[in-house]
Amino acid sequence: MKRRDFLKAGLAGSALGSIGLLSWTPRAFATTIDRTFYITDGFKTMVTGENVYFRGFSEAGNALNVPGESIVAQQGDTLRITIVNTLSTTHSFVIDGVVDSGPIAGGQTRTIQFTADTHGSYLYYDKLNAPYNRLLGLHGGLAVMPQGSSNELYPGSPTFVQQYFWIFNDIDPAWHEAVRNGQTPNTAYVPRYFTLNGLGGRPPGAPGAHDPNIDSLTDPRSALHGQIGDRTLVRMFNVGLADQSVHAHGNHMEWLTENGQVRPDIWKKDCLYLEGDMGSIDSIYPFEVPPDSWPPTSTSTYPMHLHTEMSQTAGGGYYMFGAMTDIYFE
Repeated sequence: MKRRDFLKAGLAGSALGSIGLLSWTPRAFATTIDRTFYITDGFKTMVTGENVYFRGFSEAGNALNVPGESIVAQQGDTLRITIVNTLSTTHSFVIDGVVDSGPIAGGQTRTIQFTADTHGSYLYYDKLNAPYNRLLGLHGGLAVMPQGSSNELYPGSPTFVQQYFWIFNDIDPAWHEAVRNGQTPNTAYVPRYFTLNGLGGRPPGAPGAHDPNIDSLTDPRSALHGQIGDRTLVRMFNVGLADQSVHAHGNHMEWLTENGQVRPDIWKKDCLYLEGDMGSIDSIYPFEVPPDSWPPTSTSTYPMHLHTEMSQTAGGGYYMFGAMTDIYFE
């Protein structure tokens, strides 16, 4: 369907819902948004029992958050970001084309300020020692809403009622360990774990299943919840190196942007190609009666998984412990 025909269809949007990861109420004025991130490190235990080293833009000096907190702003807002580097290594805070903190030495604190001039989806990350610091967890999402709008990605876009970030990553523990020891990885990249917003799936019956702190299938930052008629914007980033194919069951997704560029045609697709090494997509998942369900149903649960088969495993063989989540029709 052509973009102009899609917009002519008159899709109605309601005020931004509160279920999604990002809630937002439009303002008639710009404001200043303050955030403080602490660059921290530590270990996370994988489903295999392996302890893997990570770094993160964290909420406190004694925390480890991977990814960092998602930020939502309105076009014209001023963002004032304070970075406290608690580590001995040098790091940075970068949003491509928007702001670059420059090197922040170990133990140093720096505050950067910039204006959110352009609506869209942005990745903040550490560009130093590329791509290793980003792969180890130093990344997060920024959403900039069009001025005065609560339900558009860009002026005139199809509308939505709630929005989420899906940040995908793939993890090679050998590379993480090399960086921890101050070395440059010199082995082939072999990702053994695949995550969505820092977590892997836990299939029913597995230890930790249904625990939103470790299970991406129920993590409220990742799992989509809605009712028939709801429309959910998903801002996707792939900070890992492996290309992915994002497949959401139940309905086709509306493909709005690719790598930061608005697509001239809005396609409805069941699989969206998400490039590795910082590829990005914006899409809308419509909560409509699934066309292939029989008998027709309005309540059910459907998976979102990746069609890159290895990404659905952990540790090379734990199936359904990879990058996936669920979509709940309620």
